[in-house]
Amino acid sequence: MMMISIRLPFEKKKLMVPKGYFAVYVGEVEKKRFVIPLSFLNQPSFQQLLSMAEEEFGFTHPMGGLTIPCTQDTFIHLTSLLHAQTQ
Repeated sequence: MMMISIRLPFEKKKLMVPKGYFAVYVGEVEKKRFVIPLSFLNQPSFQQLLSMAEEEFGFTHPMGGLTIPCTQDTFIHLTSLLHAQTQ
């Protein structure tokens, strides 16, 4: 049996998400991609962000992935707190 290897372009590799994580887009004007642990989905403060995203975007997100409607600074602050809680 012959194995065929397909190399992904650099851009595709960059967009891959490790197992146990998911990507979100955050920002008011310019969206930045963040890769965060799936465990955040269980946190009430993160669930609140998801509710905000649902209210603003419904289930159609402009970036093609989950978009969180808050500033990047707010998101970084929240995820820093969540990382500290899960350690």
